[in-house]
Amino acid sequence: MAGNSIAFARNYTSVIDEVYQRASVSGCLNSGRRMVRAGRSAKEIMIPKISVTGLGDYTRNVGYKTGAITYEFETKTFNYDRGIRLFADVMDVEEAGVADCFVEAGAELQRTQVAPEADAFTFAQIAGHAGVTVDEADFSAADAADVLAELRAVTSAMDEAQVTAGSRYLFVTPTLKGVLDDYSLANPARSNRVLERFARIVEVPQVRFCTAIELKSGDAEFGYARAAGARDINFMVVEKSAVIKFDKHVASRVFSPDELESLDSYMMKYRKYGIVELLDNKLDGVRVSAAPGA
Repeated sequence: MAGNSIAFARNYTSVIDEVYQRASVSGCLNSGRRMVRAGRSAKEIMIPKISVTGLGDYTRNVGYKTGAITYEFETKTFNYDRGIRLFADVMDVEEAGVADCFVEAGAELQRTQVAPEADAFTFAQIAGHAGVTVDEADFSAADAADVLAELRAVTSAMDEAQVTAGSRYLFVTPTLKGVLDDYSLANPARSNRVLERFARIVEVPQVRFCTAIELKSGDAEFGYARAAGARDINFMVVEKSAVIKFDKHVASRVFSPDELESLDSYMMKYRKYGIVELLDNKLDGVRVSAAPGA
């Protein structure tokens, strides 16, 4: 069957020849649904924004000054709708002796396609959001002291902007994280305490870590690719509550040949519909360091 890649084999073992890939690294930013309301259309969600007036003088003959609570909703639109269906001819499956191939194929799809694309989309959406500060820094030949100084400047700016400290995440490439680790080991007397300013440090492979991506339509190519003009991200600091990230709908199902009218094949389909956005009043909680443009 055209497009089928199941290899015929006389026998096989329980050891699967898998592609090296990390699972999702951006899942720690997933949002809860508790405060999200449906919008005016199925494509929209409404995020609550609350503000209160400050204090005034209390006088004994008049009492309290009168202020106000403002409770509004910020409307955001779902921006991620991706899916695929995969076929395997029933004879290919039977003759290859891998009747449970869709169990392995489903895991392979998640690890090698869904997770990397979701990560790349998340970081590109955050870096490309209007109002997000993207600092230019060439760390290709920099030492750890330069990186630590940049991180200190970022955390200081967030501290001065009163960004919540307890839920800040540092996303950084494995290469820069290795530079920092080696520095700390070789220079135990030198301060690297800025790294303690993050709730968690997450390593992101560079291939998933750039300022813009292109989602392929599936007409000629599948998956995603680095967009023209995109820059490598060195690191990203994100305060979790600044991000709206969740999946409204995820569908995954395997169909047997009896359920398909025109094909004697197994079919697996997968769809993911969700959103990655930022709250407009929490942009101080996001900072990005990226390499210079070409």
